[in-house]
Amino acid sequence: MEFKKKILANGLAVIGEINKSAKSAAVGFFVKTGSRDETKEINGVSHFLEHMLFKGTEKLNAFEVNEAFDRIGAQFNAFTSEENTVFYAAVLPEYLTEVTKLWAELMRPALKDEDFNIEKNVIKEEIAMYKDLPSFDVMDRCRTLHFDGHPCGNSVLGSEESIDNLTAEQMRSYFANRYAPNNMVLVCVGNADWEQICSIAETSCSKWQKQVVERKLEHCPGSKKRERVEKPNLACEHICLMSPAVSARDPRRFASSLLATVVGDDVGSRFFWELVDKALAEAATMQFGAMDGTGAFHSYIRCSSANVRKVLDTINGIFHGLSESGITDDELTKAKNKTLSALVIKNELPMGRLVDVGFNWTYLEEYRTIADDVNAIRAVTVDDVHSLIEQFNPGDFTQLSIGPAQST
Repeated sequence: MEFKKKILANGLAVIGEINKSAKSAAVGFFVKTGSRDETKEINGVSHFLEHMLFKGTEKLNAFEVNEAFDRIGAQFNAFTSEENTVFYAAVLPEYLTEVTKLWAELMRPALKDEDFNIEKNVIKEEIAMYKDLPSFDVMDRCRTLHFDGHPCGNSVLGSEESIDNLTAEQMRSYFANRYAPNNMVLVCVGNADWEQICSIAETSCSKWQKQVVERKLEHCPGSKKRERVEKPNLACEHICLMSPAVSARDPRRFASSLLATVVGDDVGSRFFWELVDKALAEAATMQFGAMDGTGAFHSYIRCSSANVRKVLDTINGIFHGLSESGITDDELTKAKNKTLSALVIKNELPMGRLVDVGFNWTYLEEYRTIADDVNAIRAVTVDDVHSLIEQFNPGDFTQLSIGPAQST
């Protein structure tokens, strides 16, 4: 595989990992904007804007956009997070040029008032749908509670109120600032013609205007607050725990990911053996999320109302054991093997590789090979993990629970 890079005069980064032996190709625009870049008044605009890009441009309507993707058999989609909005497609190599031109066209959408007003109802339906999913709702609420005023606590979806009050002009203003070429990366991976990709970028994107784009970066220690929300028609207790961790630029992110695997992997973790295997909880996982300037460990547990106290006592015991005794060599070895297997398998496909290449450049402005990440994971020691536990103490967490009304 060969790494390629070109920076246009307006700041757009075009990067590629070219692999002529691949049977497919993937391309995507990574826009460094998400809910953390929003104010309270326009909360949810990033995700709303993601939807609006598929509504068409001055040249293409929504039907023509979908027909263009469908005609070439593209596997395409987009997603919005607290920090990024990503638009991607995987195709046969012979259609990479066509789909890249299409994405470049869509990056300058029409954002028409009539489309905006119709899509507003779609967004509100999506908010309602996710509120009906306790596993999502508890994580969303806990994030807001944990970050407690820090922009990373902004909801990606926004609220029904913020979406109701959002105007098309506010969206257009946000777009003009955040979808600036110097705040975007065009990434291609797999069997690609690099010169063609660069030519498309120059032709389609070079006239985009550079902007001053800012993002406040500060670590968040977490509020450590604990709250419970009662919701009717629930039979189970849904619990989310969050505690601070390292940022996406910190080399210790690999050790953090391994620690989360030791504690809360789906199979074979401490959560699994102490909670799921013993039938105290139906689900119990822990993950590490690295962000710009900060990070967080977040756990999700689902159990019966009768088991809540025993579950929380068990969790506190697990975290206490971490602080007192750390992890074992065997646990770290198993975590490395799980992580390495998932990493390598995902990156065998250009579509899987696209996300890693894109985010490494977005956060680090650095190209990392698969071998770089494999070596970094293998280099983590038990002492590295113990140092993280000592500094961040995952047992000192913010807690948000959603469950049925408690009997008095």
